Amino acid sequence: MKALQGNIWMVGVAALLVLGGCAKHEMAADAGAVAAAAVESPEGAFLAYEHTVQLQLPGEAIAARVKAVADACQSAKFGDCSVLNVSQQAGDMPSGSVQVRIAPKGVEPIIALAADKGEVTTRNTQAEDLAQQVADTRLMQARLKNEHERLLEYQQRRDLAVADLLTISQRMSEIEAGLEQANRDAAQQHRRIDTQLVTINIESTSSQRSRSEIGRAFGDFGDIFTTSLAYLIRVAAGLLPVLIVGGLALWGVRVWWRRRRRNKVGNA
Repeated sequence: MKALQGNIWMVGVAALLVLGGCAKHEMAADAGAVAAAAVESPEGAFLAYEHTVQLQLPGEAIAARVKAVADACQSAKFGDCSVLNVSQQAGDMPSGSVQVRIAPKGVEPIIALAADKGEVTTRNTQAEDLAQQVADTRLMQARLKNEHERLLEYQQRRDLAVADLLTISQRMSEIEAGLEQANRDAAQQHRRIDTQLVTINIESTSSQRSRSEIGRAFGDFGDIFTTSLAYLIRVAAGLLPVLIVGGLALWGVRVWWRRRRRNKVGNA
């Protein structure tokens, strides 16, 4: 009977573990779906998305992971992608970071590549609404084009004075320069809308950082000891003259006091 109860208890525990594992997988899948949906800009919206991800990996794997992410971006493995910044830091606590601008469909895959066998500690996604900037740029482009066309028609008149012709030419040059700047602004805005900025920061695991801090503390023991000892020596060197002068002054006062007492006794 006891054996049967034990078996039933073990089966129940196993069932709970299986259900718990399924729940975790479902939660992870839901989280992935939510993250993927979050990077999809609504149709007709002018949103510029930026993602910041903080990861933890074993220190020895960070350099290779940074290179793998950069290589995947440069080879367009997950779609159009440009590497904007790559940095690495060696030492007791290795770290690295990669910043890319990538097509929306590649955001989740490149983050998954960076986080493989690691832990995502924080993730932040934000979007800047560029609708007003896009509208202003389009309005500027239309205004400059219309003015340029009017001046071009006016410039073709045969009754124009030389001074007027020079004024029109100067204004058309200014309009063309302004139109080029507006076109550059429009291209940059569409680039921010059509692609998304992803910044991936990778640091060592918490256990490695703790061991590194302890090792650094032992490594700094000698420096701390010698620094403290040097400080005490300086304090002693600074106080020694004061002690000598004070001792001599106290000895002189005591000698004077004794002589005074003897004189008083002799006079009595």
